[in-house]
Amino acid sequence: MFTGIVKQIFEISNIEKKLGLYTIEIIFESLLEHLEIGASVAIDGVCLTVTSIQGNKVKFDAMQETLNTTTIGKLSVGNYVNIERSFKQGDEIGGHLLSGHVEGTAEITDIKHFENNCVIQFKCPMDWMKYIASKGYIALNGASLTVVNARQSGTFEVHFIPETLKKTTFSKKKTNDLVNLEIENQTRLIVDTVERYLNNNNINQQFNPLSLE
Repeated sequence: MFTGIVKQIFEISNIEKKLGLYTIEIIFESLLEHLEIGASVAIDGVCLTVTSIQGNKVKFDAMQETLNTTTIGKLSVGNYVNIERSFKQGDEIGGHLLSGHVEGTAEITDIKHFENNCVIQFKCPMDWMKYIASKGYIALNGASLTVVNARQSGTFEVHFIPETLKKTTFSKKKTNDLVNLEIENQTRLIVDTVERYLNNNNINQQFNPLSLE
């Protein structure tokens, strides 16, 4: 489990591409204390397992399903990624609990820079919008963020403060870039439970939290 609070951004130093399997090597400039082979680490929000540690070079394997559904398969040597070590009992939960099992990707459709913040608009499949509501949680590239202006058109915005831009890779993003999206689990459970109730009672209606605003 993770909390959505990105600890560092680290550089990819090598990618070994095999059929159905990428081995990704990342230079860990910190966060190495008690890191062991088999540990779980969120790489841009994707839970991957440590397979090798050689000095400050840490390797992870990504299977074909991960390559197909996330941005991991699109990474290149020299790219920087958001890093979070797994949650430990007693740690502060500054964001919200994440599993690192992402739904898929969202596309950046607009970026607006202001003096003290940045507003980024994202677009995702319409089926996911029933789980995404203004003021709700969303995880993008492993960062726990608050949704702003969720729209029926399939877009939503996130407002980034300077500290978040400094601690994550969002300051490097451009229009049309893809990011990994994980839906907040409690919201999913509520929406799915209400939909099952409506369906079981033969109510021809799909629950959408956007309709409650």
